[in-house]
Amino acid sequence: MNFWTAPNGLHIARGETCDAPALAGLHAQGFYRGWPVSDFEAYLADPKTTPAFVATDAKRNISGFAMLRIAGDEAELLTIAVDPKKRGRGLGRALLGAAIADLTMSPVKTLFLEVDETNAAAIALYRRFGFADIGTRKGYYPRPDGSAATALVMRAPIG
Repeated sequence: MNFWTAPNGLHIARGETCDAPALAGLHAQGFYRGWPVSDFEAYLADPKTTPAFVATDAKRNISGFAMLRIAGDEAELLTIAVDPKKRGRGLGRALLGAAIADLTMSPVKTLFLEVDETNAAAIALYRRFGFADIGTRKGYYPRPDGSAATALVMRAPIG
């Protein structure tokens, strides 16, 4: 099993099915419509096509995660979330870095993602890793007020 270092005494490890409740809880804190535990359990059941990476301490207290979906030589960053109390400390960068490092050992050549066009912090993180805009999806993200935000579609080469 691979481990990567992370800030604040944490490390990045592969997500496991038993992590589903923690990931669902973090996701619900970071997104208007969180995913249910059952979705995370289903995604984590096949780590070859849907790997997850968790920022954790030695007792498996999870502070953030990134989840991918792999199809052939392409992958998509399905979601990434960091505990709101631990944001701004480099965990998102460590998670994305570990995910990309792992992808370099696979046949994946391109990584895609969607991000709310108003999420400046996430967009800056993605640009740091070489992501470029390739399109938009109008009305992609629901907002609490009933409106919908536009998603930027971004792509980065792997390897």
